[in-house]
Amino acid sequence: MTSVSITVNGKTVSGEVEGRTLLSQFLRDDLKLTGTHVGCDTGQCGACTVHVDGKAVRSCNMLALEADGGEVSTIEGMANEDGSLGVIQAAFQEHHGLQCGFCTPGMVMAAADLLAANSSPSEADIRNHLEGNICRCTGYHNIIKSIQAAAAQLG
Repeated sequence: MTSVSITVNGKTVSGEVEGRTLLSQFLRDDLKLTGTHVGCDTGQCGACTVHVDGKAVRSCNMLALEADGGEVSTIEGMANEDGSLGVIQAAFQEHHGLQCGFCTPGMVMAAADLLAANSSPSEADIRNHLEGNICRCTGYHNIIKSIQAAAAQLG
């Protein structure tokens, strides 16, 4: 077992992990941050997307040890301090950017990554950035509308 110390959603947390413990496992099992979903366990679906040191990563493809000393943001950290939905989350709710909700945390985290780099993305930019985040309900049209609405509000 090895000690890790990670700042998660602004709070420093520590834990003991095996060398093979995935970041997604550490977040969900040890920290009980179950908003990060695990769909494929191979990094292909995007449901487990979180931000590590400001970049979107697939937490099922990253060891918890690799995040040691870093800053991780999860879907739970996207909410406002008072617990209300953040801008991107609220846009997904308002514009029906979710159906079953399984892909939503990864989509929101991918959207936040995109909007941090491009505050006014085109539809093509959004589609390109979301490539690899799979919605099994085929809700892409409203996901794109949601991201466009969030961009307009944030911009």
